[in-house]
Amino acid sequence: MNARSPANLTLLSVFLALLALLALSAASSFYLTGTAGAVTALGFAAAKAALIFVFFMRLRYQSGLVRIFAVAGFFWFGLAVVLALSDYLTRR
Repeated sequence: MNARSPANLTLLSVFLALLALLALSAASSFYLTGTAGAVTALGFAAAKAALIFVFFMRLRYQSGLVRIFAVAGFFWFGLAVVLALSDYLTRR
């Protein structure tokens, strides 16, 4: 495989986009606080998760059933996080 093949350039650009989102997320944590900071951080996290799902997990090329199961897995993970946080936050 050529070092400048389209697949390698795509993966490199996705990697650089993830690094840029990481830098923006870190920089915004210094300047934004409260609700604006939380919403911004969640937005950056969703963008990073979407890039990982689409490119590194290759969900673009999978059948519909694989995509449904990936979304279902993400949903159940989110539900587990919400339940864990509700338990933690109500014990104060």
